[in-house]
Amino acid sequence: MDDKYINRYKSLVKSHSNLLMSQSADISDPFVLPATVQNYNLTFDLSWKVMKEVLLHEFGIEDFTGGSPSQTLRKGFSVGLIEDDTWMVMLHVRNTLAHDYDGKIALKYFHDITGKYSELFSEFIERISSCYE
Repeated sequence: MDDKYINRYKSLVKSHSNLLMSQSADISDPFVLPATVQNYNLTFDLSWKVMKEVLLHEFGIEDFTGGSPSQTLRKGFSVGLIEDDTWMVMLHVRNTLAHDYDGKIALKYFHDITGKYSELFSEFIERISSCYE
């Protein structure tokens, strides 16, 4: 893969690392919730874009190249890049957070984001890491 794809993967790893910091952060600090949401959104967006690249370059799947995140997630699931339909829930959460103007939605999903969603990001990054070595 060329540098563009490697750099996107590295950005994904860094964004996920930043998201993991929210696990031990004090949610009452005024910057934690917005930072968590920002890192979650970035990590999710980088994940599906990296997934799309892996599907194209490693699996040779091209029938979704104009694909949306949901199309990419379905293809990723079909080839085993992700194993959990929670990714579709994660997409819904990402889209819902875009309309969270007072932080109530972010508060509702904070523990899911810092818990099971972060774990799914970790599993995905581990699964694809050999593609970027």
